[in-house]
Amino acid sequence: MKLKSLLLGAVAATGLAPAAFAERGADGHVNIIYWQAPSILNPYLSSGTKDLESASLVIEPLGRYDQTGALVPYLAEEIPTIENGGVAADLTSITWKLKSGLKWSDGSPVTSADVKFTADYCMHPEGGCAQLAKFQGVSSIDVVDDLTVKVTFAEPKPNPYGPFMGAQSPIIQKAQFENCTGAKAPECTSANFGPIGTGPFVVTEFKPNDVISMVANPNYRDPAKPAFATLTFKGGGDATAAGRAVLETGEFDYAWNLQLAPDVIANMLKGGKGETVAAFGSLVERIEMNMTDPSPSLPEGERSTAKHPHPALSDVRVRKALSMAIDRALLVEIGYGQAGRPTCNLVPAPALYASDNTDCMTQDIEGAKALLDEAGWKVGAGGIREKDGKKLSLLYQTSTNAVRQDFQALIKQWWSEIGVETELRNISGSVFFGGDPGSPDTFQKFYADVEMYANNFDGTDPESYLAQHTCEKAPKPESQWQGENINRFCDPAYDALVAELGRTGELSKRGEIAKKLNDMLTKDSYVVVPLVDRGRVSAHAKSLGGVVLNTWDSELWNAADWYRIK
Repeated sequence: MKLKSLLLGAVAATGLAPAAFAERGADGHVNIIYWQAPSILNPYLSSGTKDLESASLVIEPLGRYDQTGALVPYLAEEIPTIENGGVAADLTSITWKLKSGLKWSDGSPVTSADVKFTADYCMHPEGGCAQLAKFQGVSSIDVVDDLTVKVTFAEPKPNPYGPFMGAQSPIIQKAQFENCTGAKAPECTSANFGPIGTGPFVVTEFKPNDVISMVANPNYRDPAKPAFATLTFKGGGDATAAGRAVLETGEFDYAWNLQLAPDVIANMLKGGKGETVAAFGSLVERIEMNMTDPSPSLPEGERSTAKHPHPALSDVRVRKALSMAIDRALLVEIGYGQAGRPTCNLVPAPALYASDNTDCMTQDIEGAKALLDEAGWKVGAGGIREKDGKKLSLLYQTSTNAVRQDFQALIKQWWSEIGVETELRNISGSVFFGGDPGSPDTFQKFYADVEMYANNFDGTDPESYLAQHTCEKAPKPESQWQGENINRFCDPAYDALVAELGRTGELSKRGEIAKKLNDMLTKDSYVVVPLVDRGRVSAHAKSLGGVVLNTWDSELWNAADWYRIK
């Protein structure tokens, strides 16, 4: 009854006949399962994929990237370009115009003041914004009129589509969040758990790390959408259970990221309830090397910070040796089959930005041993290397997932062959990828020596993604442990090259610079150790129509278009 009254209220507010709304909610209920449970619905306080994607059902950006990587307008009238006058000829500004008549789910108008506020919220110096790289180079955000906002850059910005593009940079309502800026941001639980949005659904209940209940947004801009009246977003468990829930039992309609062995998925498909969809993009499973010391013997607030360099991994020879010991082809074979490719690159696509780096493709155990010898780590008791009385012992953490645990076991074995002692740890994905500044187990806090995960960038330009590794973006206590520079890598030459990328317009030159940045992180410094270029594999019920898998934006980017096949 509550949903019905909301819909009738929306009809009355617009003056449209009820027939115009006949299709909204007509297909009943849809069930989504992500085996990593959302912990927050504010993408500016978490860079975890499960948080970004669940939030994308509720809050939206000005523009998105479609399944081909093309820019498409959402809340904006059109994508600004030089040709249509939206991007300044000197590349120092971009002007966005909102569609007229947009409403928040509470019925209030969406204005350019909300857009400006969103930028101010993320750029607040005490906010610890998880998406700060999207606003790289922004000098000001100005309201031109109620529907127009101008973003000005400190220098010419050949790729001006960082702010407000894609699921990582949605618009949030000023009225809801204006008392939640800076250090107060994590404290605004009701706003962070139930943002007022413009998307197809509205949150009615959010149980962190468990389940989200939603209803159709009565003020959604298309009166015929969404087709589903209610939605349940279930989180947690594992990829196996999620796959079975769609492909075998039919309990759920959509399952995200079936990170399972190929033969496991093939057996599930025999259940006949669903089908898989797959696509390659920029998703790379990799190992991050902690450049700082995570030792629990250090005072709280100093662990994994720049105050204490890592005692072993600060030496590039150690990091390179760890990479050389890995057989990436075998990892692909046991973990992904046709849905994976060995890679040495953090940016594997598009081709314009993909380095020809293949140095890591061949496993070299003997070469790795020689490097560790050169670095002064000599084999001691039990075959474990030692230096200055300290063992070469590493804590290797990742999220709980069958494929990742298989990878951990293999890599631990290979590292033991070169004299490295490895302790394995796996953490619930809901916690590991959560943004809780009080938790010791988040991937941002990085209280381990090495950690493994995958993420990607939205759109087809990797500038913001590569900018995540600049010195200023390292998570630290002062930023509520938010920040994208997970391994605390800091190289002024890298920062300078990121700035140069931000000034470069010619595509071929942008490609050259991006490749250099990729190589600085991978084959030059080995602070990032890429393993597998992962194709995204998800599953949906045969009765669920409208699904278009998108690796360049939120996987749920077009949930407003989903419908029930009858």
